[in-house]
Amino acid sequence: MRFAPHTADDVAEMLGRIGIGSVDDLFDQIPEDVSLRDALDLPAGVSELDIVRDMRAFAGRNRSADDLVCFAGGQAYDHYVPSVVRALAGRSEFATSYTPYQFELAQGVLQVLFEFQSFVCALTELDVSNASLYDGATALSEGVNIVSHNDRPRVLVTGGVDPRLIETLRTTTAPTDRTVDVLPLAADGSTTTDAVVDDDDVGAVVVQHPNRFGILEPVRELAQRAHHAGASLVQVFDPTSLGVLAPPGALGTDVAVAEGQSLGNDLHYGGPYLGLIAARDEHVRKMPGRIVGETVDADGAPGYVLTLQAREQHIRRERANSNICTNQTLMAIAATVYLAWLGPEGLVELGHQCASRAAYAASALTSVDGVDLRFPEAPFFKEFALRLPVDAAGVRDALVERGIVAGVPAPDVDDRTLVVAVTERRTRGEIDGYAEALAEVLR
Repeated sequence: MRFAPHTADDVAEMLGRIGIGSVDDLFDQIPEDVSLRDALDLPAGVSELDIVRDMRAFAGRNRSADDLVCFAGGQAYDHYVPSVVRALAGRSEFATSYTPYQFELAQGVLQVLFEFQSFVCALTELDVSNASLYDGATALSEGVNIVSHNDRPRVLVTGGVDPRLIETLRTTTAPTDRTVDVLPLAADGSTTTDAVVDDDDVGAVVVQHPNRFGILEPVRELAQRAHHAGASLVQVFDPTSLGVLAPPGALGTDVAVAEGQSLGNDLHYGGPYLGLIAARDEHVRKMPGRIVGETVDADGAPGYVLTLQAREQHIRRERANSNICTNQTLMAIAATVYLAWLGPEGLVELGHQCASRAAYAASALTSVDGVDLRFPEAPFFKEFALRLPVDAAGVRDALVERGIVAGVPAPDVDDRTLVVAVTERRTRGEIDGYAEALAEVLR
């Protein structure tokens, strides 16, 4: 493609059309503390060789989870990605054009997406899944959309759902008649079934299990309460927990959604990730995006096609259930390879590793003077909340200088709450080192 730069007049006309004064104004939404506008300090009129050298030096100042001991979580986890994932996910059989409409040329990618859907259904014990969504937040919005009805526009979200997921849900429901109400948590950090009101305007109840603090929620009881009220239950789940926790389908969940990053995908500085979604059979016609199906060709050989596509390009726009246009094929392939490599026994072992190491970390960290569990009576999976004696964000920043990502502060709770995640990658030595560094920072 030939490079055709815009002239100054072109830029001025476009800026005037959208009502802003400069190109820099396009980036005003970026917070000042993460903006690089002034940090680059690049000289004017230098050669390409020099500017590439400067940019490489600047990029070298980044530190990834591979450079640090990472205890951060909140929908993005530092799980191990085996070499087989990259080796197989990049094979030519799975390479395809942007959209697999010519199914005769895309059998490899269609087959692996069919396997991906099958894995998600097996994990969740639900009937149907699609070929993935953009990310976990998108999946939640689409899951609520599946079960919401015009005569029941109210959505109840438990306070244990990640605030960023709630924010995304509010954004996507804003143009509709739906309202999103957040239910308070009990003192132990979980949701009480009494919080689900029996009102005839409630169409969906959303719960995250394990919740944002890693705490196990009473999903079965919440599902029963929601169904009694005539509503559906949407569960946000952690796919790495399903080797040790009951699957959503067994708990009475109607639609299950998740962030799939933890399945064979690196942290990638926050993306791209993939959304998982699964539902019961009665919701298949409202499933967003693509569903790949298995069939046979004229010779009776197995073949794969796009079976359902509930999107606005293929049907009348006003009848479309979703404007989701594609799926996260590469990340879904990686998740499929990872799950095939892991297997059922490996999934159980992964869950045990995360849970046991998190329990050890909670014990080690709360042995530091002034540090307590925020919810000491609640069972948790691989995340837990600490209450620190000082500001959590300050402790996090101080520990980064010691090579440790200490966790994720929860300022909406209070300034001293820190949520810590422990995966199978964290060793006892790393956990003990975290506790020692925390003691030094708090001394």
